[in-house]
Amino acid sequence: MGKAFNICLAAFAATGSFLFGYDSGVMTDVIASDDFLKFFNTSTGSPIIGAINSTFSGGAVFGSLMGGLTMDRFGRRKTILIGALIALVGSILQAAAQNLAMILVGRIIAGWAVGLLSMSVPVYQSECAHPRIRGLIVGLSQQMIGVGFIISTWVGYGSSYAAGGLSQFQWRFPLAFQAAPALLLVCGIMLFPESPRHLVEKDNEDEAMRVLRKLHFNGTNDEWIQQEFHEIKTTIAAEKAITVPGWRIMFTVPQWRTRLMHGVAVQVFTQFTGINVIGYYQTQMYEALGITGNRALLVAGIYNCLGPLANLVFIIFIIDRVGRRRPLIWGTVAIAIALICESAVNSRIDKNNPSHGLSIAGVFFIFCVTVIFSWSWGPISWVYMSEVMPMQIRARGNAFATGIGNWLVSTFWSQLSPMALKKLEWKFYFLFIAWDIVVTIPIVFFFFKETKQLSLEEIDLLFGERSLGTLPKDLNKANLTQPEATVAEEKVA
Repeated sequence: MGKAFNICLAAFAATGSFLFGYDSGVMTDVIASDDFLKFFNTSTGSPIIGAINSTFSGGAVFGSLMGGLTMDRFGRRKTILIGALIALVGSILQAAAQNLAMILVGRIIAGWAVGLLSMSVPVYQSECAHPRIRGLIVGLSQQMIGVGFIISTWVGYGSSYAAGGLSQFQWRFPLAFQAAPALLLVCGIMLFPESPRHLVEKDNEDEAMRVLRKLHFNGTNDEWIQQEFHEIKTTIAAEKAITVPGWRIMFTVPQWRTRLMHGVAVQVFTQFTGINVIGYYQTQMYEALGITGNRALLVAGIYNCLGPLANLVFIIFIIDRVGRRRPLIWGTVAIAIALICESAVNSRIDKNNPSHGLSIAGVFFIFCVTVIFSWSWGPISWVYMSEVMPMQIRARGNAFATGIGNWLVSTFWSQLSPMALKKLEWKFYFLFIAWDIVVTIPIVFFFFKETKQLSLEEIDLLFGERSLGTLPKDLNKANLTQPEATVAEEKVA
């Protein structure tokens, strides 16, 4: 089946990423609902609204960390299945909420599910992808996150017209719709094969070879498949010789610690672009520009369409050609410039009589951020994180990077942002600008490595010796012996 099946597998698994995008975006319209605010006796700038979003992110922290355990024990597919089942419970609680406690618990459970899915889907995709199209394959995660945001916005926009904006349908239906992608994932994920690398790790080599051929065989590349299988099997065999249970090993082995920090950094820096703050609170930002009511929801709907369109072009035509580092560097520079312009426009806005021209300019620069993000940090953060982790800590490493680097930082911004936007106004943007210039750009330039079109086993060589020096660089000549394994164990000790 080859490439077509590979893309089909990645696209279906990315339903989990769609759920990520929908669950993250749905509250943008829900918190703008007059009936929702009245029902829960709150307002858009209150700490309660921040809590609703931060509990979602907080739940995702624990979901991501849980994935480090379930992926090694149950595999990649079953972890995705578990995440989808948890998401169903969260969606039911939110849609049926009769008080604030039900909403908060529902958001925690939904976040738990999304955390589990956000770290497991890219790992599953990357382990199944051909090296030449891995950027496209894993980039589908970001693509479906964006599509989830689009659907959440337009479902919310349509629902906002229910009973003139004073019906519970306008916020209960968007929350209930979360169950649709979760149910689809529950019904379909087990119809796809397990990752060949996980199968080899579990000593199911015959099935691993069958899956590898199903994913990559094009009728002429049998020799490449044999070589790829040999690399996977030999590298995993070497890593098994140094297996140490628990999470501490990720921090004590220097090479693994370095690679873990790369994964954490790419997730932290993604949050410091400010993209999630815009995603959650863009209607509040539009209000500062004089755009209110359903008009703000319409603008938010247009905003959410731009990112996925830009992302699609990037993952199809660019990411596997230009690589990872250059888009991250230039993307950070461009986002910083767009945020500087946005803050300048906001500083000139007269709240009592906002200028139409300045309002348009403010919306334009917010739109610029999502387009630039989709051509840089959006897809690359998931691709790079899943690439740099060695097989031995891939599940735990991605769990830690996603849980701490992405979701814990997101929890902080989710709680802080509505109050900061209300109090600091345009000055708030400079927190992100300063970080991007002082921290992100230097670290990416001096420390990040280029990983395009390399196999996951070849990426080991970018960070030193393969499997802590237990294997030669030419895997075709590899002959793993007991003495080498013993040396590896001594190195860990």
